Amino acid sequence: MNESRPLTRIDMLRFARRVVEQQANRQLALIDRWIAEEERREAERRQGEERRPPEPERLIQYGLNRRNVDAVHAGGCCAARKSGRCRPATRGEVIDALRQQVPACPHCRPDTTLGILD
Repeated sequence: MNESRPLTRIDMLRFARRVVEQQANRQLALIDRWIAEEERREAERRQGEERRPPEPERLIQYGLNRRNVDAVHAGGCCAARKSGRCRPATRGEVIDALRQQVPACPHCRPDTTLGILD
């Protein structure tokens, strides 16, 4: 501005408007970055879900030494997820384990779903 004349009220209001406009543009750019990051995370999450292999239908739970078979489970059993010592198994492997007196999980009862009852 010209230093010879004092600032008028309209000059100060225009200056305030420019400041607010710059701050608003900066904040909008920041929010746009946050939106883009969140959209990227969401796309990655969806892609991960699509690539995840299907849950096995049957599981065999091994002992602490990873050799002894402790129990058999259905695929979605919460007790099997908690143990962390389960591996996917075929229908034949589960039937063989049940015939060898390996206990069936009392929560998911895979012996009932396979039609093998004591």
